[in-house]
Amino acid sequence: MSTHARPLAVWLAAATDSQLSALFEARGVRFDSSWSDFFDAAEHLLDPASIERMLPRLTLQEATALRRAVDRTATSAAGGEEDLVIDEGDRADTTAALVAVALLRPDGTAYPPIVDAVTARDLPPTPHPDPTTSSSEIAEAHAAERAFTSVAALADLLMLAREAPLALLTSGTLAAGEKRRLGDAGLPVEIMDALVMLAEDAALVTTTHRQLRLTSTGENWLRLAALERWTRLSEAFRVALPNGLRTSAGGWLPVPLWEHQHPWDPSWHERCAALRSRARLLGLIADDDSEPTWAVPIREGRRVEVAALQRLLPDEVDRIFLQNDLSAIAPGPLAPALDVRLRGMASRESAAQASSYRFTAESISHAIASGETASSILDFLGQLSLTGIPQPLEYLVMQTAQRHGLVRVFADPETERTRVTSQDSTLLDAMGVDQALRPLGLSRDASGLTSRVGRDTVYWALTDARYPATIVGADGQPQIIDRNPAPSTGDTTPQSYDALIARLRAHQGPDADAAWLDRELEAAVRTKAVLLVAVGMPDGSTRELLLEATGLGGGRLRGRDRAADVERTLPVRSILSARVFDPSPTPPTTSSP
Repeated sequence: MSTHARPLAVWLAAATDSQLSALFEARGVRFDSSWSDFFDAAEHLLDPASIERMLPRLTLQEATALRRAVDRTATSAAGGEEDLVIDEGDRADTTAALVAVALLRPDGTAYPPIVDAVTARDLPPTPHPDPTTSSSEIAEAHAAERAFTSVAALADLLMLAREAPLALLTSGTLAAGEKRRLGDAGLPVEIMDALVMLAEDAALVTTTHRQLRLTSTGENWLRLAALERWTRLSEAFRVALPNGLRTSAGGWLPVPLWEHQHPWDPSWHERCAALRSRARLLGLIADDDSEPTWAVPIREGRRVEVAALQRLLPDEVDRIFLQNDLSAIAPGPLAPALDVRLRGMASRESAAQASSYRFTAESISHAIASGETASSILDFLGQLSLTGIPQPLEYLVMQTAQRHGLVRVFADPETERTRVTSQDSTLLDAMGVDQALRPLGLSRDASGLTSRVGRDTVYWALTDARYPATIVGADGQPQIIDRNPAPSTGDTTPQSYDALIARLRAHQGPDADAAWLDRELEAAVRTKAVLLVAVGMPDGSTRELLLEATGLGGGRLRGRDRAADVERTLPVRSILSARVFDPSPTPPTTSSP
């Protein structure tokens, strides 16, 4: 047991609950940690493995301050006369931050395990990069175009996740099959993983069971105007930046400084490159690493200003051309809210400055299953179209609406089985022999089909097989269900360290010295260590004994006296101090029995 854990344990016991929570979170402590008391906590925090996990998280400023503190501590321990007062180059708040994460003592000196870990690490030379340069008109135009295309590509990605969750690898990147699917949809596959990270920063998506799902926040984001979409992403990107890149004003350091900000993190070079890539996708960095006008207020921590970016973006349109071949053409970027609704009833065939869409029986049926009606579809298209509604499209909508609901799916309250009914017996016969529906185990009876499979599963299987199915509730009325409902970003209850802190405080006795002595004696007995024990005698004198600890119980320590070669039993209350014996050329004297 390390003796330097004791003062840290005392400091932890005196800290507030909020300070302990912040410390445990910064050090990556598990919420279900099995620590019994503050001595356990101190031992863990000063364990070399725990320290090695913490050092890569330090910023350049924190690493520099810690290295100076370690050098001062080492000089003092070696008998030097260097003053232990904090260097003027170390900001007081930086040193306080290091104390708060148990890397420094309150007096600014370092714990011995910290000295050992930091001494072996070097710091790079202080960086002196060139100042950030403003982008030229051409560079700004390219950055604006990239921002526009990135936001549009992310919207397309979210639309696909809206239809069905996207599979992820264990690394958190999109699976190869999903990338092929995205590529087939015309999306730039090479930037999809970066866009997913931007979406996660803005809470537009969530990851559950290695699947990427759209959240309610993402559902709302899809309906925002392009500039508002970009603003939300840029603000989220700024908030999610690592501490080493953030400034006190809430912005970020000049980009040329980024690569130096986590000097002890071996993965930082790769992480920094990924962050710069995301900044480029948002148009916050130009191709030549210059800074566009609209990025300045964001970097400085001020309110986002979009006027300069807006001038370079194409205007959104709110009208389309409907054509006789069941297609639609948008003469420019369609307003997002209109685009989302239109894509709920038509499949998009191409995406550019002018996008094209196509209506099919399946797309109209999907819209009706999602809650649209023939009337709502035709009213929406009538308001949107510059050319009226062509007769073939109107006929397709009406015919599909009439067929929708021809197959009714509901749960039988008596048998608790799923029933499928229809006025078209030929359709029922077709479903009964459809090989694609065999997993449902449909069986024919006089009034329809039955299945042991759940109602919703049967409904979606019929829908995927392009049967005009609808779900019917217990009241006999059609129901609208969402196949992939967006999870709410506030559904999960945040974990806290309250239970752990309460357990530590429950084992916090009034006498820290006695508690520490008990731990030292228990550790010595477990390891059969030789202790130099100071014992208080009844006459007020003190005797030192060199004991090989063999047992502890009933308030007594048992051990063999090395000097007298006899077994001794000492009351723990009489022991003033105990430390592991460190052999030296001149052995210590011990009292005779």
